[in-house]
Amino acid sequence: MTERFAYADDLGPEQLIELTDPHSGLRAIVVVDNTAAGPAIGGCRMAPDVTARECVRLARAMTLKNAAAGLPHGGGKSVIAADPKMPAAEKERLIRAFARAIRTTGSYIPGPDMGTDETAMAWIRDEGARSVGLPRELGGIPLDQTGATAHGLLAAARAAEAAGILSLKGARVAIQGYGAVGRWCAHRFAAAGARIVAVSDSRGVALLPDGLDPARLDAVKAGGESVAAYPGAAAADSGAVITADCDILVPAARPDVIRAGNADAIRARLVLEGANIPATEEAEQRLHARGITVVPDFIANAGGVICAAMELRGLSEPAAFETISSRVFANTAEVLAQAAQNRTLPRAAALALARRRISKAMGFRRR
Repeated sequence: MTERFAYADDLGPEQLIELTDPHSGLRAIVVVDNTAAGPAIGGCRMAPDVTARECVRLARAMTLKNAAAGLPHGGGKSVIAADPKMPAAEKERLIRAFARAIRTTGSYIPGPDMGTDETAMAWIRDEGARSVGLPRELGGIPLDQTGATAHGLLAAARAAEAAGILSLKGARVAIQGYGAVGRWCAHRFAAAGARIVAVSDSRGVALLPDGLDPARLDAVKAGGESVAAYPGAAAADSGAVITADCDILVPAARPDVIRAGNADAIRARLVLEGANIPATEEAEQRLHARGITVVPDFIANAGGVICAAMELRGLSEPAAFETISSRVFANTAEVLAQAAQNRTLPRAAALALARRRISKAMGFRRR
């Protein structure tokens, strides 16, 4: 019996639910980590190799993220074990089966994540479950179309600039993952005067020291090709983006892409964690020892969940983006200042910030 509670600690998880449906072939896991501050918000991820451990770790990242952002929500996550590139009709059937299975789980509100989008959130709502990141036609602020997470990552970069870590204008940026987060990062950082020198997708990397044009990258992807097909760019395997010669590295795809085996080869001065749990604990420690600043995931990429929380309250897109800018900038500045003052990792400072807020919320609960 003990192994069933291997993930439990002083914060959670409160629930770990395994969902199966023989008719649709659904195999999914929902983790509600902590709801002291309110119902849990966290993405619904679809991938063929997801695990319970990954879901638990991602749910905890959402607890910390919501707390650090000062939102009245706890953290949760769901994973569906399936290929997101399956035929559209099959995917809809699977998402709808998932939605029916979580209708009675009132403490969890899913949003878009890797392998899902605003259309999937609309299907979930149509089945009677709550969701965020809805299409505009349903009153939502679609995260994939607005670049909310990337907007927050740029705010984190501006806070690092204000702290004297680097200058954003002219900074060389490498982006791992050219999906919903990575694509918008390329556009927003380029518009801010940075130079996109490397991007990757699951099929390869495009390297160009003079800078990649995000519009041309979009055109390459729209044509069904990998970013590695970008005209004039040097191609490489997907892992090469992590060690690209750059000032800012934005890992914006899968967990644990920065690890002990490649941390010592990273050449960036600043790592902005655009994905959840993209680096191992050991890797972050190695980067810190080398003088590389890492802004943790639940601080840097909070733009998406802040936007989702604002949508849930019926606020406008401009109001949501103003909130993203102010909160992510302020939290990043506080974390960097505390880390410098205490001579510790930014993650340690960020954890202290989030845990203070979670503990205060838990103090209001019946004992």
